[in-house]
Amino acid sequence: MTTTTTAVPTVRTRVAELAAAQITGWQEGYLDDRSTAVAALARLRRGAGRDAADLPDLWTLIDTSPLHTRVEGVRPLREEELVRAENAVHVALTLWALHQQSRGARMHRPHSPRRPAGLGAAARRLMPPGGIDEPVRKRLVRAGTAADLTTLSQRLRELVVLLRREDIPLDYGLLAGQLYAWQWPGGDGAVRREWGRSFHAWQEADANPPRENTDDDTSRPTDRDKDAS
Repeated sequence: MTTTTTAVPTVRTRVAELAAAQITGWQEGYLDDRSTAVAALARLRRGAGRDAADLPDLWTLIDTSPLHTRVEGVRPLREEELVRAENAVHVALTLWALHQQSRGARMHRPHSPRRPAGLGAAARRLMPPGGIDEPVRKRLVRAGTAADLTTLSQRLRELVVLLRREDIPLDYGLLAGQLYAWQWPGGDGAVRREWGRSFHAWQEADANPPRENTDDDTSRPTDRDKDAS
């Protein structure tokens, strides 16, 4: 008899999936110019680079209830896990909202080996092929050496503004999981290494660029002034 076991998702995985699911829904609504999604994005982006505790207006918008829901076979999260998870989701969603503002393409894009979309890869795309842009590199390094999550979110905000200007997408589910891991002892170093590997992964992808799927509608016309406030 064959026994099938189902892998229990880690807290990091749950955080990443929750962030990606919420962003995907808002992103599609925003690109379809649905008023509720446009309004949600406007509220969310005001939180970019700010502590979640300072913005009670967003508590009813960012739904972290799945993290509190009891699931059969999955242990309830401890208080310290919940706090870190909720903080990570807040930072990821608010940064995405800033990134997506007035863009007609999806600024959240899932990472894949052939199309890297991690933070390091995105920063590398800001640089010229075969060259290093020192100001961009220093911003990435400064983000990785932030002393606390609020400082990290502020430094990531600076990078996101540059990515938005160049229409370079990012996997915000992946980033949310990294932000969760970053808050634990030793997590900052592990996440910095992930960003470094991502940076070099894009160099390899840039040397052998994959053929883009023209059937994937990643760019749609949109009113770029509809949420410019």
